[in-house]
Amino acid sequence: MARERANRRGAGPKHVIGVLDIGTSKIACLIAAIEPARGADTSGPPIRILGVGHQRAEGVKGGVIIDLDSAEQAVRATVAQAERMAGVELSEIHIAVSCGRLKSHNFSAKAPVEGGVVRESDLDRVLSAGQAYVEQRGRSLVHLNEVALRIDGAPGSRDPRGMAAHELALDLHAVSADEAPLRNLLMLIGRCYLEVASHVPAPYASALAVTSEDERRLGVTAVDIGAGMTSLAMFAEDRFIHACAMPVGGMQITFDIARALHTPLAEAERIKALYGTVICAPSDEHDGFTFPAAGDEGGIMHHRTKAELAEVIRPRVTAIVHQIRQRLEECAMTAYAGRCLVLTGGTSQLTGLSDLVAAQLGCSVRVASPQAISGLPPALSSSAFSTVVGLLLAQTHERAARRVYRSREAETGSYWKRVGSWLREGF
Repeated sequence: MARERANRRGAGPKHVIGVLDIGTSKIACLIAAIEPARGADTSGPPIRILGVGHQRAEGVKGGVIIDLDSAEQAVRATVAQAERMAGVELSEIHIAVSCGRLKSHNFSAKAPVEGGVVRESDLDRVLSAGQAYVEQRGRSLVHLNEVALRIDGAPGSRDPRGMAAHELALDLHAVSADEAPLRNLLMLIGRCYLEVASHVPAPYASALAVTSEDERRLGVTAVDIGAGMTSLAMFAEDRFIHACAMPVGGMQITFDIARALHTPLAEAERIKALYGTVICAPSDEHDGFTFPAAGDEGGIMHHRTKAELAEVIRPRVTAIVHQIRQRLEECAMTAYAGRCLVLTGGTSQLTGLSDLVAAQLGCSVRVASPQAISGLPPALSSSAFSTVVGLLLAQTHERAARRVYRSREAETGSYWKRVGSWLREGF
């Protein structure tokens, strides 16, 4: 049976939405009510969490769907958990995209203004040209936003409609992905009888959750180190100007610990979370922990010190930071994003990581968790859930206005309406 969204009605109008982040280690879903802003209150986004779903990820590796059946079961369970808590049923959902070798494009597009006055159709023509440029080599558009606008060669306002002009030009930033991984992600959502309301680059969502408006205006780089992916998002003058993602993360550190200590992966993850560090203190030579060996059913416990564990963790962390540095050096936008770097993601909680990153990259570094939202459980307020919280923030009217232009929302929605109809008729 097809799902139908039921918006809760309260004292005033509000919009109920669902967001979904499909990661390598976990799948998280939030259902929230976005209420209209009251007067001049700018203390925070008008969002209230209604339902939360959180399940272990299945069928996903490095942000890519590798088993549709397993991933479908996990997504269905996550969304159903959130729907039960919220008391609503979703028919559409906003999703984060980290798969498909995300790539940024910064370019200009222009078009003559028909009739001498800028209209919506003029903007549409420029954006269509930008979309065609991004997708000319088999890539799929994930996100498109304005960086700057010019009317007859001179800087223009954010909303040029109604202004006299002969030529309209936009400096655009787009994020694209390989078509096949993105189609598999959209297909997964369709198999769960949901339509994709919009898809948002995961680095962009994560950065919204952990950076302030002042930071984005002055220039900032947000780095999310998750279980299977590390992503970067850059902002300058409150504009999203660059994004990329790498298939490395905390899961590799867990594997290194499991191999070095010959212990099960679940135990290695526990050891990393409780005792993991990359910078040793003198006391770490004596502070230790115990753990079972893989396959040993005799109950024998082994012992290691935190200093020995750090020797296992540090090489992998150094390699991840080296890849981050390479991406920053290759990016032409680094000069605009300033020297401030914000770390988030589950792996960012490793003791001493921020100091190591600051030393290797030569910039100021802070570790951040997502900003507080009404109704968000404490368990989901950690750095590991920055992306799913950022997805909600990306949907508020204030932030959508700054973003100016979204990805092909209507086009994607209409396509998946047809897919949903086909699925319902077939089953």
